[in-house]
Amino acid sequence: MSGLPAQASPEPALTDFLTAHQLAVPGEAARWTPLAGGVSSDLWRVDLPGRSLCVKRALAKLKVAADWQAPVSRNAYEWAWMRFASRHRPDSVPGLLAHDPEAGLFAMAYLPPERYPMWKAQLLDGEVRVETAAAVGELLGSLHAASAGDAALAAEFATDDNFHALRVEPYLLATAAAHPKLSDALQGLAERTATTHLALVHGDVSPKNILVGPSGPVLLDAECAWYGDPAFDLAFCATHLLLKSLVVPERRPDLLRSAQVLAEAYARCVDWEPRPILEARAAALLPALLLARVDGKSPVEYLTDERHRLFVRTVASALLRAPAPTVADALDAWTTALGAQPGPGGGLSA
Repeated sequence: MSGLPAQASPEPALTDFLTAHQLAVPGEAARWTPLAGGVSSDLWRVDLPGRSLCVKRALAKLKVAADWQAPVSRNAYEWAWMRFASRHRPDSVPGLLAHDPEAGLFAMAYLPPERYPMWKAQLLDGEVRVETAAAVGELLGSLHAASAGDAALAAEFATDDNFHALRVEPYLLATAAAHPKLSDALQGLAERTATTHLALVHGDVSPKNILVGPSGPVLLDAECAWYGDPAFDLAFCATHLLLKSLVVPERRPDLLRSAQVLAEAYARCVDWEPRPILEARAAALLPALLLARVDGKSPVEYLTDERHRLFVRTVASALLRAPAPTVADALDAWTTALGAQPGPGGGLSA
């Protein structure tokens, strides 16, 4: 994440948090730098003598144009999700330092961007490595497999209200309101997703929340954590690779291949239910989430060309009306539609 100008005087609650948890001593020089990133939290890099760390605080009103409120209790669930991931895949999350659930704050290790570049930045810069997508798919599938059928986790992450506020309503239901002719399909997906409880879901597996570390992918921003439908995570991540194939046309084949290997690596980990059943749910969610990133409450910022938005609406609408049976079939439909567009080489240009 890129840095912004340093904040001269952090709020007393922030400095008190560091001293209360013995991450800093009173009066110690500290430089607080806001970090750009998501829309749902404030994030700072804190530089102390000889060390750096990150502090994150959840916001009640998200930083988007639409009125999007969400409970700050999600900060505690994000912390709990990261603790779960650190037990199973220690390199998959930053080191955890301290947590104040009442204040909605936690501290974690700072991972320098020169060693841990953001996957989104790499993709948009045309640095597309298919093996990264495979590693993300394997990590995601292994964490779902480790959590599937765990009654204690299901009770700990019974965060249906949070997930509704952060994902079901702003993505599926808001998009249904924007597309009345697709409303039945989108509302049906919302209901099925909300009532499926099989594994611990991250909820925001986006390239902006994935760092490409020396030991593999590192996942951030798990504040949507919910014991629910693992197909959501798979579809959510694949959506971003497809959308980027519109704006990085010179690497389009590699981006499409990345979506394919992501799904394949993930599928090899599925042992908690028959793969075709999960595939069908993910394939149905994929076009819904594509459409949501154009017409929901959190549109992606890089689809600035109306031709791209129209393409997403066209392909996603067709797949919502006639769902693909597998993720591979949904990806094939997207790829076929790209090839049918006018332009150099038969594809949409950026």
